[in-house]
Amino acid sequence: MAEIKKEHQLTVSVSPHVKSEETTSRIMWSVNLSLLPAALIGAYFFGPRAVFALTIAIITAVLCEHLYQRGMKSKITINDGSAFLTGLLVGLNLPPSVPFYIPVIGSFVAIVITKQLFGGLGFNVFNPAAAGRAFLLISFPKLMTIWKEPTAAFVQMDAKTTATPLGILKEEGIAKLMEVFGDKTNLYTELFMGHRAGSIGETSTLALLIGAAFLFYRGYISWHIPVSFMGTAAAMAWVFGGKGALFAGDPIIHLISGGMILGAFFMATDYVTCPSVKKGQLIFGAGCGFLTMLIRLKGGYPEGVMFAILIMNCFTPIIDRGFKTKVFGFKKPDSKETKK
Repeated sequence: MAEIKKEHQLTVSVSPHVKSEETTSRIMWSVNLSLLPAALIGAYFFGPRAVFALTIAIITAVLCEHLYQRGMKSKITINDGSAFLTGLLVGLNLPPSVPFYIPVIGSFVAIVITKQLFGGLGFNVFNPAAAGRAFLLISFPKLMTIWKEPTAAFVQMDAKTTATPLGILKEEGIAKLMEVFGDKTNLYTELFMGHRAGSIGETSTLALLIGAAFLFYRGYISWHIPVSFMGTAAAMAWVFGGKGALFAGDPIIHLISGGMILGAFFMATDYVTCPSVKKGQLIFGAGCGFLTMLIRLKGGYPEGVMFAILIMNCFTPIIDRGFKTKVFGFKKPDSKETKK
């Protein structure tokens, strides 16, 4: 028998058979890049304190992952960019005035407790950055709710303490919000551009949308979760938001205030903790939007994005199971044939 040349041999391997040039590292660093505009705008508006908080959060996250994996004698994966991304998201979700130990604790909880103790990347149940911020908000409520007014002057160290737009809306109503910002047009403009109090990375809707557009262009996220998330939130704001700038609440204010854009595009779409099936992603996003507005309108906090994402993370396995795709060629046996 003639010997078959190596290039003519058939290679048999397990699925999946679709090959792609995309790697975990490439995807993670691309997401990091997409968050760069938000980080830069946050640094511009809030100055050195914002840069300090972001830097500490990122360094702590990377260091925690390295030390944990080294201690467990497992593969070191800090080069894949996932720990850097978690630290960046933790930092972007912090007020710019927090002391140094807040981003340290937040990144530690996100990396060690939420990610590594569950088995590392791909095995964590909850979004690490959201879990880190939730722990900080529950443990240090005062420090996590001191908001500084943006100065748009990088060299200025001190800034006036003020409330976030959602805080003003919840505590004093739409009339007070209009009084602070002047009129509806100016309110929308300030919220969209980012000149308002809030967490470092959630202030500028424009910067976040630029990053989200990049992720859509690269095909790393789809429309299912963001659209269902924000669509449900907007509908609830319109119906149950009370008397405001529109007939029954102003959905635009809720969409471009707080962590809605950051959560919908960059945290709820996390590959590990969101459903993998498109129909399931619609349910997941709608659940996030519903819970966010339930907390904003009826809860004790003016913001609910983080808690909504964490709660819906619990339902991800059930949603995936309920909407799992059918095996190609599978035919359900007839009940009569089964009895025979």
